[in-house]
Amino acid sequence: MLGSLGSRFQLNKGRTLLPPERKLSRNAVISIIIHGFFQFGASMSGLFLNLYLWRLTQDLAINGLYNILLFATTPFVFAFGGWIAKRRDKMLTYRIGIALNAMFYLLVVIAQEQVAHYYIAFALLNGIASGFYWTGYLVMQYDVSTEANRLRYLGVNMIVFNTAGLAGPALAGFIIQRSEGLQGYMFIFMLAFVMFLVAALISFRIPIMKSHHKAYYLKFTLLIMQKHPRWLKALISFFLMGLFQGVMLFLPNILLFQTVGREDWVGYLGVFFSALTVATGYAITKRSGKENVSKYLLYSVTGVLLGAAMLLIDVKLWSVVIFMILFSICNPLTVNTLNSFYFRMMSLLPLKGQLRVESVVIRELFLNTGRIISIAAMITLAKDTESAWLAFVLFGAALLQYLLLPFVREKQSS
Repeated sequence: MLGSLGSRFQLNKGRTLLPPERKLSRNAVISIIIHGFFQFGASMSGLFLNLYLWRLTQDLAINGLYNILLFATTPFVFAFGGWIAKRRDKMLTYRIGIALNAMFYLLVVIAQEQVAHYYIAFALLNGIASGFYWTGYLVMQYDVSTEANRLRYLGVNMIVFNTAGLAGPALAGFIIQRSEGLQGYMFIFMLAFVMFLVAALISFRIPIMKSHHKAYYLKFTLLIMQKHPRWLKALISFFLMGLFQGVMLFLPNILLFQTVGREDWVGYLGVFFSALTVATGYAITKRSGKENVSKYLLYSVTGVLLGAAMLLIDVKLWSVVIFMILFSICNPLTVNTLNSFYFRMMSLLPLKGQLRVESVVIRELFLNTGRIISIAAMITLAKDTESAWLAFVLFGAALLQYLLLPFVREKQSS
């Protein structure tokens, strides 16, 4: 009997132990810690940077041009960062990105109100910093994980990422509202600088990751698109998504501030919307299946379009909040669907995974082209936040998301 109980205990104990192949490596754990510090700083500063620029200028066109320059710069930096990752060291690209983000916010603190006068230079520097960081990060997250533990790694990373993303905006809004003038913004930007500096220092705990495949095939991507039309269609889908993302990356916070008039409420509402996004992400992981992709994407696009239609009635607090709730619930499904399709397709391209860096670079080019076009259309038609064209541009970009549906159906059936 004791032997039987002992056997059961060992069996139950064995069930609770994590298999060795699923355990995260030291480098994987360090990378999650780095990204946690980075996201905490980015969620505070990124949320309020566009709002800070708008507070200084009260000019929607300047905010739009700032983001156009940022998104126009990023693909070129992705290409150069990808070359460094392949020919030299993947961690070098990552560390350069963190260090440049730290330098960017330090310069914002030094310049203060002069940011409005030199917004072109700040936009270019922001684009360079973002391009280096995300190139290094997207490549590194595969290198520090394995096929056996990648899902677990991405899950833990998502928890840390979203926790930092929830805490940052609330803290930033609280500090800014209780500070005189615009000094609260300076404190937040300085705190972001410290977070990025800490992340840069921790990154040296991860050793050099030199690639064994140093050839950079970026110049052959056009030929690969011709030979693999499904990849081209996948890239076009990211262009369509970029048309909507462009205005959504900075416009909602300005509209929220216009309707509530307080930075702390912008931060608190941002936490609420982010929490909805997190909850949706977990629901997608638990319930969605491949056979439901097309149906769920239809629901997602329709939900966002209904929210955008509320803004056609009137741009008030109630309509902005309804739109943001529907966007926060529905948009993650669109993003997750396209990303999962794209990552699966990357493994089907020639050279057995050696085009991973090039695939990330080209995807960024298509995505940011869409972002630039939508922002350009917005600032051309809508001169200020009171313009009726603002809601029409947003509604039109949301309506174009229906063009994603044929692409998903084709991939699903193949």
